[in-house]
This record gives sequence, C-alpha cells and structure tokens, in this order.
Amino acid sequence: MNDDLLTLFDADEAEVRAVIADALKHADDGELYIEHAQAESLSFDNGRLKGGSFNTDQGFGLRAVAGEAVGFAHAGDLSVAALKRAADAVGAVTRGYSGTYAAAPQRTNKKLYGDENPIGQPTFEEKVKLLQDIDAYLRAKDPKVRQVTASVSASWQVVDILRADGHRVRDIRPMTRLNISVVTGDGDRQESGSFGQGGRVGFTEFLTEENWQYGADEALRQALVNLDAIEAPAGTMDVVLGNGWPGVMLHEAVGHGLEGDFNRKKTSAFAGLMGEMVAAPGVTVVDDGTIENRRGSISIDDEGTPSAYNVLIENGRLVGYMQDRQNARLMGMKPTGNGRRQGYSSVPMPRMTNTYMLSGDKTPEEIISSVKKGLYAVSFGGGQVDITSGKFVFGCTEAYMIEDGKIGAPVKGAMLIGNGPQAMKRVSMIGNDMSLDTGIGNCGKGGQWVPVGVGQPHLRMDQVTVGGTRT
Repeated sequence: MNDDLLTLFDADEAEVRAVIADALKHADDGELYIEHAQAESLSFDNGRLKGGSFNTDQGFGLRAVAGEAVGFAHAGDLSVAALKRAADAVGAVTRGYSGTYAAAPQRTNKKLYGDENPIGQPTFEEKVKLLQDIDAYLRAKDPKVRQVTASVSASWQVVDILRADGHRVRDIRPMTRLNISVVTGDGDRQESGSFGQGGRVGFTEFLTEENWQYGADEALRQALVNLDAIEAPAGTMDVVLGNGWPGVMLHEAVGHGLEGDFNRKKTSAFAGLMGEMVAAPGVTVVDDGTIENRRGSISIDDEGTPSAYNVLIENGRLVGYMQDRQNARLMGMKPTGNGRRQGYSSVPMPRMTNTYMLSGDKTPEEIISSVKKGLYAVSFGGGQVDITSGKFVFGCTEAYMIEDGKIGAPVKGAMLIGNGPQAMKRVSMIGNDMSLDTGIGNCGKGGQWVPVGVGQPHLRMDQVTVGGTRT
C-alpha cells in the first residue's frame, strides 16, 4: 500500500490541513493521527494448527488540548466528512478558550528499525512448518513432555501525524514475536516452562534452527526445573534477582510511578520527590526508546516527538519523569518522547519504552556468594502494583534457594511482596551484567496496551518479604 496515509482521504492534502488548522486554532496543542495497521498470528497446540488470524485496520484520531482538558474523536472512515464531524466534536474544549499552540517537536532522521512488512514473509506454509518442527523437536527431546504450544505473530503499523502548524512526521513500525510453552509431567504432577522472543525485526532470525531450538530448550529446561521444585518458604530474607526479564518488577513497581501524569496529579508514590534519594546509591534507572530493533523502541512517539535516552533515577536520586506533551507543559518540563497510544482510537499518555537499570561492578557469582540464606529469583510471571502506594506482589516462575552462598533447590510458589520506593533502597549489590529481556513485554495502562522492553543486571535486595507455602 501507499505509505502516504493522507492520500487515503477523499480530498487533497490542502483541504485536510485546512480542517485541522481550523479545529485546533484556539488549542494549546493537538494533532491528526492517522494509522494503517495489519496483524497476523498462528498458534500450534498438541501437534496441530489450533488457530490463525489476520486483520487490517485503519482510521484517524483527532485531538485538541486546552489546558488540562482534552477533546478527542476518532473514526475508521478516512473521509473529509468524518474529519469535519470529529473537528466539531473536539472543538467543544476550545470554545471560550484561547490557547497558544505549542511549538512542534524537533525533527529527526534517525530510523531505529526497518520498514519491511513481516506479514506474508515468510509464507504461511513456512510458518506452519516452523511450529511443527518446534513441536516435534520438544516431544523427541524428553519423554516427560506432555504438551507443546507454539505461536508466531507479526504486525505492521504505518503512522502519519499532522499538526495544525503544518509539521508532519511518519513512522513505519514492524513487529514479530515467537512464543514457546511446554508442559512436563511426572506421575500426577505437571509443571510448565516458557520462552519468547521478538522485536522490530523480520522473521528471518526465528527460522534458523539454532535460534528456535535455543528457545525450545529454554522452555523445556524451565519446565523440568519446576517439575523438581519444592514448596517455597515464607518469610523475610535476602533476595537475588536475575538479569534481563526480572526487570519487569522494576518496570511495574518503579517505572509506572515515574510517568508524568501520575506525578502531576500527585497519585504516584514518587510525587514531589524530584531531586531526593528514592533508591540506594549506585542505582541508575533509564527509559531508552532509541535502541535499534528493540520491542519497546520507537523512532518517534505518537505525538511526533523523537524518542530519547531519559535518565529517571541517577545514583539513587530522582532526576526525571517520562512525559508526553500535555503533562510536560503543565509541569513546566520538556516532552521526553514517551507520548504513546495503542492506536488511532486512543489518546496518547506518558508510557514507558525500554526501561532498565544500568550495570554496577559486581559479578553474579559475587552477589550470590554473599547471601547466606535467601532466594534467587530468575524469572517472573504476573504481578500487581498500586501506583499510589507503591505496593507490589510478583510471582516467580523460576526460583531457587540460596544456602551458604550457593544455589540450592528450585522452589515453586514464591511471591515477592513489597513497596517500590522502599525496595529500591534495599538494593545492596548491583551486577555488571545488565541485559534486556528477549522481546516479549506488553504494558497495560488506562485500558491501552503497548509493546515495551525491560532489563537489569543481577541485583541483591536485602530483607524482602517472600510469600510462600512453607514456613
């Protein structure tokens, strides 16, 4: 298709621009956001193709910002008539209001990923064969394998953003993902393991035997570990967090609390703490949307602002928030390239991209050997966080006991319980092995979902509350 989405309207560009200029003439900010998106997925379960889907969607969202108020309308009909109706609707927030239209975002020529559409490349038959090969490989690998589920998904999104001042930017965003889940059994007991990988790349790397076999082996390894796991103890103990995906706890317990809207409204546990120590010395947390081909990366955000490397906590001190344009203006700050939305029918809000903690100077071996008795949490599943209080609960999907500085028996059912700001002050050792997750993160906020990345090095946290079933 033509990447110039303005050509999809039943009028020329000049007429569309005139409607936008008139709709936003008294606003502080706002834009026309046009989107064309395609998505497909295939899933394979227990030796057979279980499901497949393909969908195409396109439409526009028109937004007018007046102070704290937002007028927003959207439609799947790319016509001037629909655009004029939307302009009438969003104009309600500017009636009797006279704002000064904000300066346009700076332009950038940096492209963080390719624009090739991964849908249809490779073919349907090749993707099905990949899923069949994964299933056959795992069943032949170990007789304890009872169920194999594998899926591939891809999306291709074209975004066109037009402002009343004539500023216009476009982004083309590919995405792919491979997921593998294994259930192993021994007698009446069954346990599961999983592995996923993805990013703003094509499917080519997933189709190499070395790549998908590594993912299958990891899913099987985790399932077999959990099959031997004993009940997790409950109590207060020192905890070592693994690197990579365990950064999801940092994302939830700390990251959301550093988004601009929560702090402007003073509903975050970090509100009013700018410049203060909110974590242990040595803890530096960044949000970085500029890493090439990463799942959470964006060349521009959904308001047209280039993504950036934003330091949030520096050496334990709170130094920044993640901002969209509206909250940045109301707080007297600069936009940080974090204005994101799920699609054309949603309004932008401050959201994370790739959020991670920087490395320290300790080796993982040094950190583990420093713990006399504690828990080693290698991977996490679901969790719950209260942004206002900072309280969190996270379940471990792979964890081990630490006894006299050595990794001991695997445990199941371990839950980490705490408060985000307090937990960051309990960090006593920071590893030198920061890594990002494998490209599987999705973040929910306000009913919207966007792809994100997380990461961290190995960490030691002192005296954390662990929930378990064994005292």
